[in-house]
Amino acid sequence: MIGMNFVSFLILLVISIVVSAVLHYVLKFYIRPGIVSFVSKVIFGWIGAWLGSPVFGYWFGGLVYEKIYIIPAILGSFALLIIIVDLVLTVKSATAEKT
Repeated sequence: MIGMNFVSFLILLVISIVVSAVLHYVLKFYIRPGIVSFVSKVIFGWIGAWLGSPVFGYWFGGLVYEKIYIIPAILGSFALLIIIVDLVLTVKSATAEKT
């Protein structure tokens, strides 16, 4: 996955944009509203999609391009975004309680 081609990069980017849009605009799952929060979700969502196939496995061969399995990539993007937002919100609320 390190030496991926441009089409693979674009597939992961599209997955990340769609997952980030669903979490940010549809479910309102964000740290703060705005485009900067959405763009940061796209970046971390891409990393999650990139790690999705190696972490969740190489399954459902019907939706695959080279080594990018679409379903595990979507799950990886969702998983990493939920973990990051939850961690930041937890740290944010813990520091707010201390003051």
